[in-house]
Formats: sequence, C-alpha cells, structure tokens
Amino acid sequence: MKKIIFPIMAIIGFAACSKYLDREPIGLINEDVINTQPSVNTVTSAVNSAYVPLSSTLNILGEWDWNNGLVIRNDFIIQDITSGDINKKWNPDGDQAWMDDIGNFNFTADNGGFNGVWSYAYEGISRANGAINQLENSELMLQIGMSESRRNRFLGETYFVRAFNYFDLVTNFGDVPLLLKPLNSFEEAYEVAKREPKEMVWQQIRTDLGQALSLLPDGKFSDNTDKWRASKGAVLAMQAKVALYNSQWQEVVDKVNALETLGYYDLNANYFDSFDVTKEFADDEVIFAYDHQSSRTPARGSGLTAIQNWGFVAPTQNFMNAFEASDPRLAYTVDPVAQNVYKLLGATTAIYKGNEDSPVNRIYIRWADVLLWKAEAHNELGQYTAAITLINDVRERARTTPTINGAAVPAGTLPARNTGSTNKEEVKGWLMHERRVELGVESHRFNDLRRWGTAKDVLTALGKNFQDRNYLYPIPQGEVDKSAGTISQNPGY
Repeated sequence: MKKIIFPIMAIIGFAACSKYLDREPIGLINEDVINTQPSVNTVTSAVNSAYVPLSSTLNILGEWDWNNGLVIRNDFIIQDITSGDINKKWNPDGDQAWMDDIGNFNFTADNGGFNGVWSYAYEGISRANGAINQLENSELMLQIGMSESRRNRFLGETYFVRAFNYFDLVTNFGDVPLLLKPLNSFEEAYEVAKREPKEMVWQQIRTDLGQALSLLPDGKFSDNTDKWRASKGAVLAMQAKVALYNSQWQEVVDKVNALETLGYYDLNANYFDSFDVTKEFADDEVIFAYDHQSSRTPARGSGLTAIQNWGFVAPTQNFMNAFEASDPRLAYTVDPVAQNVYKLLGATTAIYKGNEDSPVNRIYIRWADVLLWKAEAHNELGQYTAAITLINDVRERARTTPTINGAAVPAGTLPARNTGSTNKEEVKGWLMHERRVELGVESHRFNDLRRWGTAKDVLTALGKNFQDRNYLYPIPQGEVDKSAGTISQNPGY
C-alpha cells in the first residue's frame, strides 16, 4: 500500500477542506517514489531529510510565507524576542507585525508564528517516522543490502530526531498529538488528531532517546565523515535536558556524569570557538548542531545570516546591560554600533551578513549549557559547592578568553562566586545570570523563564503583557479548525 508521510496539519487540512485535494502537501514523501528503485542511497536520503526541519535554511516549508511562520525557523522569535533579550529589528517598523505581537504577548491563536513552530516540528517527526518505517522493514534492508551497523545507526539518529522535535512541541504547547508511524489513510489521520497528555509525550521522548542510545555507536561522532549526525553524546545530553525539564535532579547529574565519562567534550579555551565557522566540528564544546553548507542543491545554507542584513535580530539594551563590566562575551555576542550579532554570523566580522546561503551552523547543545544544567541540579539537591564550582568554571573560561580585539581582560573581571555559600536562592540567582549571558541569543531564554516559573515577574517588569496562560503557547488555530475540534485549544486562548 502506498504510504503518505507528512505533518498532521497537512493531512487534517486535506480531509477538512476539499479545496486542498488538488495540492501536494508541503514535505510530502511518497514511498512509491522512494521504493521504485530502493537502495541504500534512497534510505540514506530519507534519514537525512529528517534533519532538514532543524535547519535555518530559508523557505524549506514554503515560499516567503511569512504570515504562516514558514520562511525560517521561529526559535529566535518564540525564545529570544519573547524573553526580552531580542527586539525584532534594530529600527522598529511595521514589517512582520506578527513577530511584535508574539514579543509583546498580544497574540491570538491565529498568529502564524505558532503555526511555524508546529509545522517545523511535525514535518521533522513525519520524516523521521518515514525513515524509521523503512529501517524497521527487514525485507527491505535485506533487499538493498544495508549493513546491520548502518541500519542501527540510522535508526538511532531518527529516534533522536523524533524525540528532539517532540521536546519542542511539549515544552511549547503541552499536550500534543503523538504520531509514531506514517499515515496510510484519512481515517488514521483522524485517529491521531487528538492531543495526548504531556506525560505520555514525555514518556515517548524518553523511550525514543533510550532506543537511540542503545543503537548509536561509540565515539564523539557517530560518523566520522558526516560529523553533523546525532551522536551518543547528543542523546545523553538530551536525556539530561529531559530530566532537567521534569525536575529529576539526580537524573540530570547522572546523565551529565555519563556524558563526562565519555571524555569527548570540554569548554573551549576561547568562548567564541563554538561559533567560529572555521572551527565547526573541530572544537571541544559543541554537542549537537545543524550543519549548514553553502552551494548545495537543494539549498542547505543558513538564512539567519541573511535576515540580519534586513535589520532583524537586535539584542535589547536590557540584555546588554545584564553583562558584568568587561565581560568579553558581550562583544563576541553583539556589536550594537555595527548592528552585528557575531554569535549568529559565525565570525567576528560581517563577512556572512546578508548571505542566505552561509555555512554558519545552528548550535543546539553545547557543553557550557550542559554544565549549567548540572549546576542547577546540584543546587536543587542542596549540593551548593558542586553547583558553584561549575558556575565558576564557566565564568573562568569567559574571563580567560581574550577580548574581541585580542587583549587580556582587565584584572578582577568576572570574579569567582563564593563556593562557601549555602544560600540556595543566592546560588540560583548566580545560575540564572550566568545562563543569560553565557547562552544569550542561542534561543534558550524563554524556556528557562518558563521552567523556573519566573516568566511573569521578569516579563511584566519589562513591560510585556505576559499572562499566566502564556506559560504555554496556543495550539495553532488552523489545527483546531481543521480537526473539527478534536484537537482542543490551550486554556485562555
């Protein structure tokens, strides 16, 4: 039977409105095409395609469809703009007003930004499901002669990708539909067009990551040729992050300890090395990133560098004021005079600014982030010295990094925190500060504010219209409508 693999929003849209029946859904992968001449290459292509929605490449899900949030991944909008770390543009204007609505918490469920988050995640999930379906077909594997080791590695990668996307969905929307196989009919689509409890989604994420860990090979890279692929280290890091978001503090410590035992990761000596395009996959710190590459067909470059030339992505004064005096990380992050966000440009120049096909990677997990997860867990467990020591490790790397001009930072910059403190709230304050400045504009901030339960206090103090309902985003209204209400809306929207 022909199988159809694409996001739930597409198939429900088909069934709910006949005008879509003559349109091929975005991201459609027809297995009749894949299996006309099945081979190791076609299955490899299916696996590779599951990664694509994690990219910042422009227009992979539409053609300049700003209104539906499909021009580029919306991470910087739903994480950095909402948190008060970024303004939409350096010079305020009416361009893409929906972004301002999200940033000010004046949005409705019709705002296309949420459709973008939903669409990117379910596109990645549907592609992963399609690849898993092929990889678990023992007859197909025998027919094409794929080795068991390669099959296992690909399965591990796709389980990881599926879990990664469901993490995005459950943290942003709470209860969401669970799609775990390709959909063969409209009837099957309707069956899954309902929200499952978030606890079930979290459990599926854990199951997928557990399977990925058992299948992926040892080594810093799961494939030494394609170093961008999900690795065992990336899986352990995601397991630690899942534990963090569920307040399973000892599990966080245990998983990070297991990651440390591998011996693959450390803080780079220079803070900017994680972001330097010339050091991609050669540094010590990056654990998982999407590998953007220039001059590929189809396009695989980063569009984040392009939109900066259009004035987008402007760190706020409040964010810049959060840095302590002489902290070199500020200059490596942003030059407000030149209006450059260097961490997203991949260089401390504007060489890639305006280039929609740049090779600048999208970093999702790096070691400093992981160390601060562990510090937070130690603090919650009452292990204050261990927590403060890790915070100090991150601060030490920052103060020993030369300034952006190559000079040593002034003496006394970023002094170590007092390891004798036993004040849990004081240590947590240090941790919160360190996460903001260390990980600024890397699209973590709003999630942090949500899980700490501080979003309302922090954001209302910045003049934002944050309400309790905003701890979850609304389900895209189009999804609710297309499902005839079987997909329910979040409270308050």
